[in-house]
Amino acid sequence: MISYRYRVCVAMIHPIPTMVNLALLPLSIGLAILRYHLWDIDVVIRKTLVYSVLTVLLSLVYFGSVVLLQALSRRLVGVEQSMLAVVISTLAIAALFTPLRRRIQDAIDRRFFRKKTNAQQVLARFAQTTRDETELDALLAELVQVVDDTLQPEHVSVWLRETKGPKGT
Repeated sequence: MISYRYRVCVAMIHPIPTMVNLALLPLSIGLAILRYHLWDIDVVIRKTLVYSVLTVLLSLVYFGSVVLLQALSRRLVGVEQSMLAVVISTLAIAALFTPLRRRIQDAIDRRFFRKKTNAQQVLARFAQTTRDETELDALLAELVQVVDDTLQPEHVSVWLRETKGPKGT
């Protein structure tokens, strides 16, 4: 017969592994999402960072401009609460939103998503080269360099089919 003391001891120890397992489950799911890029988590993280920073900056600009413009209107006109200050601040925020979002997006991409930014720069340079270059050998060398820089394969080669002459001859 199992004693009462043994039952109490097992009952006290048994919940601990269960609680540890329950704590490790969300941690392992989060790790899998980050490691294998499930649910396009990079996009979610990037957008979260961009809009969080954007919200903080625009809020500071809005409240600062409202306070400053109301203080200015109080001194110049003598009006305590000016609707003009709110309207001007709102229009300034509307004008600042898109350029500020682009700059924040570029800064975050350069800082955290360097591979994407580098690949875009390399492809933009290649597009410029294809517009300007007329010699096939130089263009092929640039193509091989672009593929090597962006995709980083072990080996790069380009095969060209020989043409026997103009069509119809």
